[in-house]
Amino acid sequence: MQNFITLNQIDEAADAIKKRISIQPIVGIILGSGLNALADSVQNAVYIPYNEIPHFPVSTVEGHTGRFVIGDLEGKPVMVMQGRIHYYEGYSMQQVTLPIRVMQRMGVPNLIVTNAAGGVNPDYVPGDVMLITDQLNLVGMAGLNPLSGPNLDEIGTRFPDMSQPYDREYADLARKISKANGINLHEGIYTGLSGPSFESPADLRFLRMVGTDAVGMSTVPEVIVARHGNMRVLGISGISNKANLDGATFTTHEEVMESGKIITPKIEKIVRGVLREF
Repeated sequence: MQNFITLNQIDEAADAIKKRISIQPIVGIILGSGLNALADSVQNAVYIPYNEIPHFPVSTVEGHTGRFVIGDLEGKPVMVMQGRIHYYEGYSMQQVTLPIRVMQRMGVPNLIVTNAAGGVNPDYVPGDVMLITDQLNLVGMAGLNPLSGPNLDEIGTRFPDMSQPYDREYADLARKISKANGINLHEGIYTGLSGPSFESPADLRFLRMVGTDAVGMSTVPEVIVARHGNMRVLGISGISNKANLDGATFTTHEEVMESGKIITPKIEKIVRGVLREF
């Protein structure tokens, strides 16, 4: 039987972080594969490796540093996850989403989540950026929902509404900032799979048929848990590779990391602009 994360464990992790910082973050930011550079811009930063936090899982994936960077960005107190945790690393869905629970218990009301994603929409090319307007929770539909198990009544209701997983006002801000900076911002549906294998051509044809624009191995569980605790969420995907619908090309993690160098400046401009408007 799965061991579920308790409220006491969440609070122990939150307290360990609070003892090491002197600010109250108002925005949590999750950086996806190859997108770590934004964390280097945080001023007056306090670095807290995940392995120094009680009950915390540790990121094992190349391109995910595995620490919190807490400080100021665009004059706003932020709590940046420099590297996330994935289900495919062998952790439970509750462990994967523990950082979001910790943010909630620390009183962080906003979440900006980024990821590197495969472009399923044929109009997308590597280096593009997509505003996430909705999501497909295929892993959760198959039974791996991060809210399974005892409900944390102190944080949210047993049956949270998911009609607006991504905040519409924050989406409008992202559109405004992108336009002002000359960034071509796609908009679409992100589908979350478990990974770690990349999708087969048949997988991708199915995903496109059901409305997927971009696909990845993260984000969806984090957003579900964020909304369970009533956090407002902005989601941005960096298109790191083009979907291989006919099996004619290969996809590699190195390709994803390399695309991050093109994507990061675009996402950084959007995130910075949104933070200024908060």
